[in-house]
Amino acid sequence: MKTFPCSCGITLYFENFHCMACGATLGFLPDHLILSPIEPLPDGSWRALAEQADGKRYRKCRNYSEQDACNWMVPVDDPDDFCLACRLNQVIPNLEKPGNRELWIRIEQRKRRLIYDLRRHRLPVYPKSTFPDIGLAFAFLEDDPNEFEFHVSHGSSQILTGHANGLITINIAEADDIEREKMRLQMNEQQRTLLGHFRHESGHYYWDRLVADGPLLGVVRRVFGDERLDYAAALANYYQQGPVANWQQQFVSAYASAHPWEDWAECWAHVLQISDTLETAVAIGLAPPEVLAGSFADRIDHWIELALKINLLNRSLDQPDPYPFVLAPAVIEKLRVVDEVISGSGFSP
Repeated sequence: MKTFPCSCGITLYFENFHCMACGATLGFLPDHLILSPIEPLPDGSWRALAEQADGKRYRKCRNYSEQDACNWMVPVDDPDDFCLACRLNQVIPNLEKPGNRELWIRIEQRKRRLIYDLRRHRLPVYPKSTFPDIGLAFAFLEDDPNEFEFHVSHGSSQILTGHANGLITINIAEADDIEREKMRLQMNEQQRTLLGHFRHESGHYYWDRLVADGPLLGVVRRVFGDERLDYAAALANYYQQGPVANWQQQFVSAYASAHPWEDWAECWAHVLQISDTLETAVAIGLAPPEVLAGSFADRIDHWIELALKINLLNRSLDQPDPYPFVLAPAVIEKLRVVDEVISGSGFSP
């Protein structure tokens, strides 16, 4: 994630609503992918002051003006009340219920990071409300059988995080650090993060958009395996028998060994994680700017070196490794294929 300059010269960060030095109101401009100081105009709109915006006028996203849950802007000639990220919401939790608002705001923060990444990679981001067959949408649900009876699965009232036909569902309990850590230990996962869920589920969505019946389907099948393998049976076998032996030599995570679709989604999430962290490293001076424009092999080399340093710093703070993965050659090849699919998507931001 990049950092951004304020007019006063201080560094701004992606989640900021106001400059901590000069007090300027800030707004993220999704059409320019920048965070900009903004000034109010008599007609109720806001002028972006960043040089790249060239004085363009915007309105605050409705979740900004009414909820303080978003800092993104909407071009003044766009009829939608919500920004590019918030208009993707199909369902949000009941904000009157104690604790839900805090969880929702955490979820929205991670979702906006995902949308930033997707746009930065020039991937298509179309709302399902406008493009029902190919669009993307989110439902943020809680384990409440009275309110969400339609989402009952496996004979229980538990909301399962997942993707189906462009709709990504996130159980809001994943925004609770304690509950998420309990689930990570129960599932014996190396890493489980809220942003990681968004990245993983977006991988399933973009499989449908970019891989299925596309020109690279054969390449993806050669590297990841045949996705026509019975998915339900494969998952059942994984949860009953565990991952395949020596999975670390072929898969980025144990769960990736369950089925080619999960292998793809785990690697997709990994590529987004690597690119986002490398962009942050460049922004704060921990990596040279040319790394972002380098070859995939160069980026992976820089990433492995950076990840080792991050882990060592955390160990000095007596904290667990934030990057508990080993990238075997077979895994790096899978990441390369994902990167090739993303690079070849051919969409404009």
